[in-house]
Amino acid sequence: MDMQVAPAPLVESKALRLTLFLFLMSALFMATLDNQIVSTALPTIVGEFGQMERFGWVGSAYLLATCAVMPLYGKLGDLFGRKYVMLAAITIFTLGSIACGFATSMNTLIAARVLQGLGGGGIMVSIFAINADLFEPRERARYQSYSSLVLMASGAIGPVLGGTLSDLFGWRSIFLVNVPIGILVLTGLAVFLPYRRPTRVPKIDYAGALLLAGAITSVVLLADGSELFGSLLSTGGLTVMGVGLLCAIAWVLVERRAPEPVVPLPLFRNSTFSLFLVISLASGAIGIGLVNYFALFLQTTTGLSPSFAGLMFVLLTGGIVCGSLTAGRLISKSGRYKPFAIASPAIAILALLLMSLVHPGTPIFLIGAIMALHGLGIGFGQQVPILGVQNSAQQRDVGAATGSVTLSRMGGASIGISLYGATIAGGLRLHDLAIPGVDSIEKLTPQMLAVLPEASRQMVAEHYTQAFHPLFLTAAVIALTALVCAICLKSVRLPHKAA
Repeated sequence: MDMQVAPAPLVESKALRLTLFLFLMSALFMATLDNQIVSTALPTIVGEFGQMERFGWVGSAYLLATCAVMPLYGKLGDLFGRKYVMLAAITIFTLGSIACGFATSMNTLIAARVLQGLGGGGIMVSIFAINADLFEPRERARYQSYSSLVLMASGAIGPVLGGTLSDLFGWRSIFLVNVPIGILVLTGLAVFLPYRRPTRVPKIDYAGALLLAGAITSVVLLADGSELFGSLLSTGGLTVMGVGLLCAIAWVLVERRAPEPVVPLPLFRNSTFSLFLVISLASGAIGIGLVNYFALFLQTTTGLSPSFAGLMFVLLTGGIVCGSLTAGRLISKSGRYKPFAIASPAIAILALLLMSLVHPGTPIFLIGAIMALHGLGIGFGQQVPILGVQNSAQQRDVGAATGSVTLSRMGGASIGISLYGATIAGGLRLHDLAIPGVDSIEKLTPQMLAVLPEASRQMVAEHYTQAFHPLFLTAAVIALTALVCAICLKSVRLPHKAA
């Protein structure tokens, strides 16, 4: 009987493998940091360009573009070789960073963020594929855990770094700092990463990937429909709704016949998979999508500087780390993930309801405690969807199931950001009032806010607090949806590793 032999590692020298791994982790840090670093600088950016209704799109455009290309990059790596696909992704990301740094309006910044996302999605997908070429399976597991630490580090450092750079060098520096890092990583991988010629020609489901991206984009646009089109029932809103529906129907028809579908349709017959898709959408909306708005809330209602607001995110990230490590250890011992699937949205609901009660004058340490509690809830549920779908899916579909859950989380973040942006913009207009010394509240930067008279600062804080209350309640409803789905999950125990 023929036995399949795993290919030899791409690089024999351990020192060179570690060097390449460091380059890859630098690229991963750069790509994941970019969604976090912008959060504390966004109020300053909006203050310069105005257009508060476009606030959310600076974040969601990046995430949406990342989602759209993720399914394609893995297949392209199989077809053309991972080295050149990775180099192309880094080049696109670096060019996008330069375009962001020289943006002249909110619309040009959003377009540049799309370009960044087209590269960022390729970086994140290609890194894990290259790791599989560099390391043998047992060794690979250890190095993949280091990747998780890099993701957590970007979440902790990003808001602090973004606020500090914005204070010291202006908001454009948070994008331009990627340029030397991108050039360094690009050069290192071009010189040291060997090229392995692909041994097979995969059948790429281009149509499925494009239709799925079209359906997701339509949902994100509808989430911001009231701002973009004036009403969901307007010509523009109905057109987007129709295009999204057609993309969804066409996607199902294409996936039924595709030899290697992006998402195998039989997965949806498994209730665990379907429930975890909804849970992942919700976790993306409340775990990733809220980051930018926490920064805006802190700077407008408490008067914190961008750098100090960034420090508050250390508490949020600390909660995520504690929750993730605790859940990982307890799930490993008990084999049961459902309690944590329930606890995660339940804690999020509590934290979001508490945030809706925050008002100007609430002590900073109490706000920090609520953020830490929210982080704990996010951490409890961070690993659960992937563990659940990997355990329930057939072996041949594990990769597709894992990718689908990851994609739904990123898609949920994009939808959440757009939905929250529309909520905030609508709230500011609903409670519009004249504030002495303020021509337009949407163009009020943290630096301008700091020099206003105390009475005006108090009015600004009250104005934003009223606008943020419905946002936190909206997020709580999203978390409630995840809680209902978590309760409906089957109570299963993960199997022990076979001896």
